[in-house]
Amino acid sequence: MTQKNLLEVDWSQIPAPADDGGAAHLKGMTLPPVSLLATDDTSVNLSALSGRTVVFAYPRTGEPGKIGLVDDWDMIPGARGCTPQTCAFRDLFAELKAAGAAQVYGLSTQSNAYQTEMASRLHLPFPVLSDEKLALTRALNLPTMEVAGLTLIKRLALIIDDAKVTHVFYPVFPPDRNAGDVLDWLKANPAEP
Repeated sequence: MTQKNLLEVDWSQIPAPADDGGAAHLKGMTLPPVSLLATDDTSVNLSALSGRTVVFAYPRTGEPGKIGLVDDWDMIPGARGCTPQTCAFRDLFAELKAAGAAQVYGLSTQSNAYQTEMASRLHLPFPVLSDEKLALTRALNLPTMEVAGLTLIKRLALIIDDAKVTHVFYPVFPPDRNAGDVLDWLKANPAEP
């Protein structure tokens, strides 16, 4: 079963990911000094950012009209929903900033060129970081899955305060509600001045 539209998804037909404990170690971790290329042509070192940063990670966004990575993509728990998740962060961007997020970033292991096209097509107001070489993924031991010979980050969101992970959303399902859940958390947990 494949749902062709990237944004309109019947989540009742998609298997939810289980909490495999793959992100349990992240809360309290200090981010390593890893620089990643961003879709705004900058190099971003999350460990050097001050204030509160929101990073949402996903396996990979699709391209309209292109075939999926594998035929059964939608049946891989946690795979489907990268575009809806990204668009939800786009749509709530101003509210996330108003609730204390100094920075918002998307993150995947896709190439910067692929992400730059997607960021332009979806009119994203925030940069997306490419961890194509898996430097941050390996340094933080982020939960991953292997699909079609590629290492993909499992969907999650991190709240980072001055380079330290203070909250982790994992697993994330349905993906299009992740931005709203992050926003609710930000409102309930204001950053310390």
